[in-house]
Amino acid sequence: MEEVCLNTESVGNDDADECEIEGDCAMTEYVSETGVIENPLPPSVGMEFESYEDVYYFYNCYAKQQGFGIRVSNTWYRKSKERYRGKLSCSSAGFKKKSEANRPRPETRTGCPAMVKFRLMENKRWKIIEVELEHNHLITPGSGKFYKSHKIIGAGAKRTLQLDGPEEVQKIKLFRTVIVDAEGNGGVDTDGGQFVNDVLLPSQLKFKEGDAQAVQNFFFRLQLMDPNFFYVVELNEKGYMRNLFWTNARSRVAYSYFCDVIAIDTMCLAYKFEVPLVTFIGVNHHGQSILLGCGMLADETTESYIWLLRAWLTCMLGRPSQAIITDHHKNLQTAVADVFPRASHCFYLSRIIQRIPETLGELFDLEAIKVSLSKVVYYFLRPEEFEAAWDEMTQNHGIRDHKWIQTLYEDRKRWVPAYLKETFLAGMLPLQQNETAASFFEGYLDRHTSLKEFMDNYDQALQANHHLESLADMDSRNSSCMLKSRCYFELQLSKLYTNEITRRFEREVEGMYSCFCTRQAYVDGQVMTYLVKEQVEVEGSKPETRDFEVMYNASEMDVLCVCGLFNFCGYLCRHALSVLNQHGLEEIPPQYILARWRKDTRRSYVLDHGCRGIDTNNPIHRYDHLYKCIVRVVEEGRKSQDCSKATQQALADILNKLHLVEDWPCNM
Repeated sequence: MEEVCLNTESVGNDDADECEIEGDCAMTEYVSETGVIENPLPPSVGMEFESYEDVYYFYNCYAKQQGFGIRVSNTWYRKSKERYRGKLSCSSAGFKKKSEANRPRPETRTGCPAMVKFRLMENKRWKIIEVELEHNHLITPGSGKFYKSHKIIGAGAKRTLQLDGPEEVQKIKLFRTVIVDAEGNGGVDTDGGQFVNDVLLPSQLKFKEGDAQAVQNFFFRLQLMDPNFFYVVELNEKGYMRNLFWTNARSRVAYSYFCDVIAIDTMCLAYKFEVPLVTFIGVNHHGQSILLGCGMLADETTESYIWLLRAWLTCMLGRPSQAIITDHHKNLQTAVADVFPRASHCFYLSRIIQRIPETLGELFDLEAIKVSLSKVVYYFLRPEEFEAAWDEMTQNHGIRDHKWIQTLYEDRKRWVPAYLKETFLAGMLPLQQNETAASFFEGYLDRHTSLKEFMDNYDQALQANHHLESLADMDSRNSSCMLKSRCYFELQLSKLYTNEITRRFEREVEGMYSCFCTRQAYVDGQVMTYLVKEQVEVEGSKPETRDFEVMYNASEMDVLCVCGLFNFCGYLCRHALSVLNQHGLEEIPPQYILARWRKDTRRSYVLDHGCRGIDTNNPIHRYDHLYKCIVRVVEEGRKSQDCSKATQQALADILNKLHLVEDWPCNM
């Protein structure tokens, strides 16, 4: 092999311990120009640095702040004498050689395991690959105790890390991407390019005075509240924050239940909000929006979007959604195709319609164009019908050659309902002309909301959302939806589905009465095709009769309507129900009963990592494991008054057994 190790574990006198590194003078010169990092982050796997000396400097600053010294344990060289690997240890690592002197120095080392290992990557940056933060001896952070390694820091002019000012953000140029999760792992391998871009961009988040400190406090607060909180920071080449991503345990668990379709809302970027927020949104068993993650981006480049999507996907353990809904944006479209190549990518139809005034505002007959385009998009159910109507509409209004109109037509399979009927969307894509896609933080965030104000309101917005879900759970668990008819289909779903989904399905049951004629048109093998006539209300005109084609396979009990409502909303339409009813079916076939809407499914929003990897001798591991266990108990105990009383009594019994309490509030 070409690679060799020239250093072994350092032993001998203390003077040698602190100098066993090639290029020490160059390191000192660098430190003299840079100064001191105050309050450095702990080292974590995945951190990347510009040079070997930067790793030493960063770990040395961290060690000084924590109250211990460091030394170089190992440095590996290639035959070309190029360094490619290193190990820095606590100055108490290992043990000294036994001395035959008359008055040998006393042993000061303890065999401390604290260390960092790092190596040179193909991109010529140094990455931390292994970290041990625990010491086997007492250290006192902030004690001011001086070690020989700290002499190098003292050579430079001390400079406090500035978090406020016109160019605010952490000015540490030592690492590009830090990944922090509840387990204390930085365990995302950036070798594969998941987070670090090879092309460095100078863009950065445009923070005002105090914003960077607000972000830091925000993340610290969320991590204290949730040990499974996860966040990722990308820095640009100067060490300024470029992009952020974060999510909590509840979102990560919720995605495991509702991962079939997500929406990525970039409205704050499109409309230049003061907070450049991007949200990942899902829909729960009540049809309510749920938050699956948040990000902030410095720009709308493809690289930034790819970074954000990969951060989110990594957090969700690499399980991509089947369908993704976004705004109509070219760079975002490219990023989705790169990160989610197998997902069905759709655009918000309502937001495309909303963009007509700003995109075609120079045209005289703007309102007429909007009405015509909406009718063409919403009215026609088949691709060939839509394309013919689109061609006529663009010709009549003289917009066929408009660049934006041409782009819309090229991307028609991603936003026109006639093309989306095979994609399950769980009601997340508004399909009525008056429906719009609401923002998750609506009422808490607008164009002029400051970053500090948003972060102050963040918890309130989440708690309001969780409260609505809890109320809907209680409503569905304690009472059934009031039925409006005696239809067997409605009765069946009212026993299975949450009340809100049952209410939505009721509209289709009621709509069966407007379907006045169901006749068989033709038969192809086992598949029968029916034409169902319905009296349809058309905006701005008189009601008209429309034919809806429904295919039915009696042997498989498969039913498919041309309107595509089942995939759009997650329950059968009035036309399909009319055909099932005509065949004498009293229950909806089981393949059309979806688990995601059921009210009898037990859903716990506690992230469960299991017991693997728990070191019972490590007090931090014990604490984390017990904390996760007790959170699960609390989640179950809060569900009712009886459960709460039982939980309190059980906890009192446990504590009494541990002899930790003499009096417990529930006994008062």
